[in-house]
Amino acid sequence: MYKIKTFNQISVKGLERFSREKYEVGSDIGHPDAILLRSHKLHNESLPESVLAVARAGAGVNNVPVDDYSKKGIVVFNTPGANANAVKELVLAGLLLGSRGIKSGIDHVKTLHDVHDAGELHKMLEGQKKQFAGNELMGKTLGIVGLGAIGSLVADMALALGMNVVGYDPALSIEAAWRLSSDVQKAENLASLLARCDYVSLHVPAIEATKHLINDDALAQTKPGMTLVNFARESIVDPSAIVRGLDAGILKSYICDFPEPNFYGRSDVIAMPHIGASTAEAEENCAVMAADQIKDFLENGNIKNSVNFPAVSVARCEGQRIIFSNHNVPKVLGSVLSVLADNNVNVIDMMNKSRGDLAYNILDVEQMKNGNVIKEIQKVEHVISVRLIN
Repeated sequence: MYKIKTFNQISVKGLERFSREKYEVGSDIGHPDAILLRSHKLHNESLPESVLAVARAGAGVNNVPVDDYSKKGIVVFNTPGANANAVKELVLAGLLLGSRGIKSGIDHVKTLHDVHDAGELHKMLEGQKKQFAGNELMGKTLGIVGLGAIGSLVADMALALGMNVVGYDPALSIEAAWRLSSDVQKAENLASLLARCDYVSLHVPAIEATKHLINDDALAQTKPGMTLVNFARESIVDPSAIVRGLDAGILKSYICDFPEPNFYGRSDVIAMPHIGASTAEAEENCAVMAADQIKDFLENGNIKNSVNFPAVSVARCEGQRIIFSNHNVPKVLGSVLSVLADNNVNVIDMMNKSRGDLAYNILDVEQMKNGNVIKEIQKVEHVISVRLIN
């Protein structure tokens, strides 16, 4: 029986994916085979040696020490796209808040609690409404930085609203390119996108290459009066540069999911409490996807949506399945195959893939008679972990 340890409150729909016949699931599980979590930080957690995989029900994995886990052969999963629609809808809200005087108008109405005559109130607001006039989105240009699962949905939404859409993504995958509408114009670089857009929405991951992607230098290339929307990650922008951009009139407003102390009291900043994926539907989708990925890995050794290992999937066949990870150096696979040959183990099917410094292998073999084969494979130089699935 497999054991799954959970952190945070995981959607019941996700937990229901684990059958009671094969899985024991709970927050107090000892010696788990896998960990399923949302936002709980694992950096200071003592990880049991039994853990084979960690799945984060969400896109970002900054709460997981991925590099440390990679050295131990632990596969880290995330759930890209499961919360895409929730974020897309909040981006729409952000664009509307940044174009119309919605929030300032609502805040103003709240100050009129001393006016008790409805007729007087209506007359007063009719005369004051001009100060909350805004602009329509139709015909304006939206720049999208990052055209993955969320960015492509935002592009479709903006096109449906009658906006012009410009996209920039130096790491655009083939799969993402297929999803993207042909009406999205391509920007050669970030500077050219910033220079031509009335609105810009950020949808890139929080990695070293994107840290403070929007800084003073980037804002110097920006079309004056632009509205910047960030529902991706706080580290993508330099908060101090944002304030300077607002003060200088380079930015009209900044709409984000990540409040900062230096944003307090600013009417040109609308900061939400990181609610981009906080919908019941998104939490369910993320939990279901994470659970299914853990199941397929534990039961079949297949990997999908890992942030540290390559995607590998092989249909099951008769016999047994050996899976092992290793440092991505020459001769490791050959050495493992030699171990199998020396023990008269016939290979039925196999797949080997690598990602950066790591390699991952699935070997389907005929029933083995020697029970020491797995131990011999573990002794091969540069093999990190090995497992037998019957």
